[in-house]
Amino acid sequence: MEEAIQSKCGICVTHTLHDAYSFIKSLQHRGREACGIFALGKNKLDVIKWSGSVTKLDLIDLHKIFPASQYHTYGAHVRYATKGREDKILEDAHPHFIGGKLDNRGDHIIIRDCEAVAIHNGQVNFSKSLNPNSECDTKILLKYYLKNGEKNLIKNIPGSFILAIADKKKDKVIMLRDKFAVKPACLGLKDGKYCVASEDIALIENGALYVEDLDAGTIYDLSSKGGYAKTPIIANHEKKHCFFEWNYIANAHSMINGISVLKVRQELGKVLAEEFSPKDIDIVTFLPRCPESAARSYSKAIGKESKFKPVFYKLRGERSFQGTTQEDRKKSIKSNLHLLPGTENFLNNKTIAVIDDSTIRGTNSKHARELLEKAGAKKVYLLNYTPRIGAIGHDGIPRGCLFGVDMPPEDDFVVRTEDKKNNRTDEEISKTLGMQVYFLSPSGMFRAFERCGMKRENLCSFCIGGSYPFK
Repeated sequence: MEEAIQSKCGICVTHTLHDAYSFIKSLQHRGREACGIFALGKNKLDVIKWSGSVTKLDLIDLHKIFPASQYHTYGAHVRYATKGREDKILEDAHPHFIGGKLDNRGDHIIIRDCEAVAIHNGQVNFSKSLNPNSECDTKILLKYYLKNGEKNLIKNIPGSFILAIADKKKDKVIMLRDKFAVKPACLGLKDGKYCVASEDIALIENGALYVEDLDAGTIYDLSSKGGYAKTPIIANHEKKHCFFEWNYIANAHSMINGISVLKVRQELGKVLAEEFSPKDIDIVTFLPRCPESAARSYSKAIGKESKFKPVFYKLRGERSFQGTTQEDRKKSIKSNLHLLPGTENFLNNKTIAVIDDSTIRGTNSKHARELLEKAGAKKVYLLNYTPRIGAIGHDGIPRGCLFGVDMPPEDDFVVRTEDKKNNRTDEEISKTLGMQVYFLSPSGMFRAFERCGMKRENLCSFCIGGSYPFK
């Protein structure tokens, strides 16, 4: 069997096309490979998908494709894939659909008169009994729903999912959050009608009110008139939230499961300082943009707040991590990451501590070191506030993410040897990257989360050596 196509995404459900478009613009940091929108009306369910960023397709033209008088509910999705299929970007893009007439127009496709469609954030690995073949997990979930219903889906399908299903026959959108609550989503209120988004930043930036995080193991029915009803199916199950949402994925100003992303990153910087604070640091900086708050708190914690200096800038807001292939990521980094003008005046003969959220493959950090050394830096430290991702665990099982982030166990993790059979020592990693590297300890990371109100047992830690979360 081929592996299912997985993705880390941002999704929303709203009651105007303008809001759907605006919400996914606010969630663009969650995916840049492709976008898609479904529009649901009475006996009408249509889809458009396009490659690239949200703004590649103009909102004015979207209104011509989806006249407001014909629809009452919209769902939208931004995506980056965790499996490289550059030749099938539109095929893999969401929404996925059953039925309908497809019109392929090159860099976008339109599907009219679908029976049902789905958008999804997360990852589900199916048993052979579900006949997954080579279809993506979202399409299989949609087929399972049509055959067995939403209650059986949420009870019987293990994995991580925030799933929105538009069903033409039922004339409503059904939202489901898995019982472990791995991926985030929240309910909002806009102009008297309820909506859903992956992060509350999409609500806040677009004039909606935050209502609540979606309950785990719960079905939400969003009606055509803007109301909602929720049905708990699996109550009080153990939570296993993805810590990487706070460490990297989410917008710094979002609240995820009631915990501030910004506060967590600040605490991670403080704990990093508690564990590793060499005396010879002259300048504290960060790899843009995610680690800035952690770098600021780190510099303050080691008593060198005045030594904090932004050194790098990016031409584009894209995240190299989201590149479809390693070659794509390398190109993104080299064309996007630069030193600020004038930095050579204060970098010469200095020791630089570069704070990063994580080091997965080492591509970004290598380029950063080269830029600093070219500008005259004497020594570079790379300090990560996320523990080693992708190492082989004490149980002999290679780690990585199986639940919706682009870090599969077979990836080229810098923490493993080239043959992927053994873990590298700190010294070997430092030699590979050309600078001294430090990773925050798992216990240190958990301590930072606990200071912010999140219990360590409620976090999935599989990728850093923890146990498999789904039992």
